Amino acid sequence: MVALLADRLRNPEAIRKARAFPYQLLAAYRAAGADIPGAITMALQEALEISIENVPSVPGKIFLCPDVSGSMQSPVTGRRPGATTAVRCIDVAALVAAAFLRRNTTAEVIPFSDDVVKMSRRLNPLDSVMTNAELLAGLPSGGTACSAPLRHLNERREKGDLVVYVSDNMSWADFGLVKTGYGTRGTVMAEEWMRFRARNPAAKLVLIDIQPYGSTQVAERPDVLNVGGFSDAVFQHRLALCEGRARCQPLGGEIERVTL
Repeated sequence: MVALLADRLRNPEAIRKARAFPYQLLAAYRAAGADIPGAITMALQEALEISIENVPSVPGKIFLCPDVSGSMQSPVTGRRPGATTAVRCIDVAALVAAAFLRRNTTAEVIPFSDDVVKMSRRLNPLDSVMTNAELLAGLPSGGTACSAPLRHLNERREKGDLVVYVSDNMSWADFGLVKTGYGTRGTVMAEEWMRFRARNPAAKLVLIDIQPYGSTQVAERPDVLNVGGFSDAVFQHRLALCEGRARCQPLGGEIERVTL
């Protein structure tokens, strides 16, 4: 029975037909306890690698910014006695970065906490997604400054087409309001994004807030997409909207187009 289940889990055709995405398989892998046979957990990892085929490849230069701060160690769904998920926010951030790196090998990963976190080596896009995800999840943590990756890019005068953040948005290490070029008041991150856009007028920013509350680091505009919560739909739909010259479409607009 173990061999039968393992073969079914790693079956490439079944994975493609089911449109299985990495998060589903990561959650299953994390939930597998010590009582689960090793052949099953190994098959889940193999299935995760195959599922990367379902992650979109986005044209242009991409910067992936996973938050590795201390608050990202909390469970994705919050702490619920008897129902707390085994998947942490840091696991999701690491998975998104590792999965998109596999499909977009020229992408650059910039992990951050209260500043950009230096890695001992660059991630290898050909390493397993689980290996890269574990490496990112194991980086030193600290406070949260969401402006750090953009400030880093601006200091280097980088050119790019898409910047993707995966964070819980609890940015306090750079807390403060600054005057923006739009004549309103915004966050430090919003100011850094405007500087980046001045060099890259066609660039887009995707902010995946894993645990959304009532605020965001950068207000939604045609060049900024805010995604609240996380599921595999982020891979399949939300980032695909920011491919090429497409405009980032607010979720509210999609809801209003639904005919009841």
